[in-house]
Amino acid sequence: MPTLAMKIGVHIGSMTHSMDDLLRIYRMADEAGLYWVSVSDHLYANPLTAPSTRQVPCFEGISTMAAVAAVTRRVRVGSMMICVPFRNPALLAKAVVSIDHISGGRVELGVGAGWFAEEFEEFGYPFPPVGQRFDMLEEGLQILRSMFSDPVTNFQGRHYQVRGAICAPKPLQKHLPIWIGGRGPKRTPRVAAQYADGFNTPYLDPPDYRERLEELDRACERIGRDPKTLQRTVNVHFLMGADAAAVARGRERYAAMPDSHRQGALLGGTQEAIDRIGQYRAVGAQGLNIAFRPPVDWDAYQLFLEDVAPVFAR
Repeated sequence: MPTLAMKIGVHIGSMTHSMDDLLRIYRMADEAGLYWVSVSDHLYANPLTAPSTRQVPCFEGISTMAAVAAVTRRVRVGSMMICVPFRNPALLAKAVVSIDHISGGRVELGVGAGWFAEEFEEFGYPFPPVGQRFDMLEEGLQILRSMFSDPVTNFQGRHYQVRGAICAPKPLQKHLPIWIGGRGPKRTPRVAAQYADGFNTPYLDPPDYRERLEELDRACERIGRDPKTLQRTVNVHFLMGADAAAVARGRERYAAMPDSHRQGALLGGTQEAIDRIGQYRAVGAQGLNIAFRPPVDWDAYQLFLEDVAPVFAR
């Protein structure tokens, strides 16, 4: 058995699942003693994984996060990733603090710049070039951190302005963790090094994931930050099976995925899943989150909770 422990979690895109299934998955993770659960933040389903992006059910991220906080007791409640350009950052801070109190101090906030043009445009949000969206993200991060910790927040940026805002109450946690996530090799690691407590990368194989971590280390070194102060996690598609037929179905689903999502997946049975997680740990992952797409294989999930996750228990 591996001797290197990991923080094991569950990530679910808040789309294409029913709310009953979403909350069942989160409760099972909590009861099994996993470290982390997280929600996504889209207005339409991900076009890379859903056949119809507009008609497929898609729950809003912040309210879903609050529901998860209310129905769980021990697990950390996170987001991957709340889209900063969708919300005023000062108001986002108030919402996140409220959820931290609902959860009893278990919230971790993952934020990003957004990427899916149609959901911006059709809901009435401007969709500026990626560089400008990252500028908005950086301004938002400064506002969020100030709202979480400072008595009064004043901020004058190009995209956001805050004038004497007071965030009361503060988070229950002394330092509410902020995560940055993405697969981009350039600005994403730099923003994470500058502002974040954690860095998450989705759906890369272990060699490519190691390259992202090396880029993160270099970004930290350029600003004089100790790279060891940044947590590192990876998301992988959950496609393992509890028996031979289910394993075969998982491999069929894997083969049908777009190339961009086929790099990072958990396939096969128990031992194959354990070995794969160990490969991510060997290249520097401190945590791994299994990511669900419907239909949920409940038997495989139960097997993961009983026979795979405990191998890496901290």
